[in-house]
Amino acid sequence: MTDRYAVIGNPIGHTKSPMIHGSFAQSTGQDIEYTAIEGPLDGFAGAVHAFRDAGGRGMNVTAPFKLQAFELATDRLERAELAGATNALKFEGDRIYADNFDGVGLVADITRNLGVEIKGACVLLLGAGGAARGALQPFLAQRPSVLVLANRTLETAVALADRFAPYGEVIASGYGDLSGQHFDIVVNATSASLKGELPPLPAEVLKGTKLAYELVYGKGLTPFLRLAQNAGAAQLADGVGMLVEQAAEAFAWWRGVRPDTRGLIDRMKIPLV
Repeated sequence: MTDRYAVIGNPIGHTKSPMIHGSFAQSTGQDIEYTAIEGPLDGFAGAVHAFRDAGGRGMNVTAPFKLQAFELATDRLERAELAGATNALKFEGDRIYADNFDGVGLVADITRNLGVEIKGACVLLLGAGGAARGALQPFLAQRPSVLVLANRTLETAVALADRFAPYGEVIASGYGDLSGQHFDIVVNATSASLKGELPPLPAEVLKGTKLAYELVYGKGLTPFLRLAQNAGAAQLADGVGMLVEQAAEAFAWWRGVRPDTRGLIDRMKIPLV
């Protein structure tokens, strides 16, 4: 019997998830059907329940529903609880389980695919929204020497640093306080690149950086990546690897088998020019 899964978001026409999970299913011999659902902005819970009642086994969740999915869940795993948001649901009986694989996917892409070690590295994470919240615990688990969280509103960064203190030290910072500092890994977790803008980052911060990582994918050389390139960053990457790796984690959670990701990432990459 074919098991049903889906991704839900609004809008959803741009999603790559059906192609990614279809590839995973084919490579692992799993009998699944995976579709995209455009959830009503005022009817997310109803859409989830309708899919589950029709036999759905699990869902990926994308914008703008990650917070609503978190609230809808009956059981939240630690990563989702810490992030305050979820990007994956699993249905078992009357239970709705929630997890968040964004940060796990990001760390897997950096360490496994890009070959950059986080342990002992100086890491700068830009932004304090949902993407940053999902990334903090997986980053701290890698034991960087320093993890700085920079945000336009310092109070938000401070609150996040306090929230994640049991998992490791996070230094909250305003952008202006970064001048004169240098980092091995700089991750842009802000939404600036979606608008073709730059976070207010001093350019010298990127000088000599081993890896400049842009969470946005498919946009080529974003303003952030261009700034890093001009500053002499050794390696540039966008978020396509994170996208595939977090999908693989959800697939493994649902199906009990983790697909290979490297070939699919290579096929999905576009030149950073």
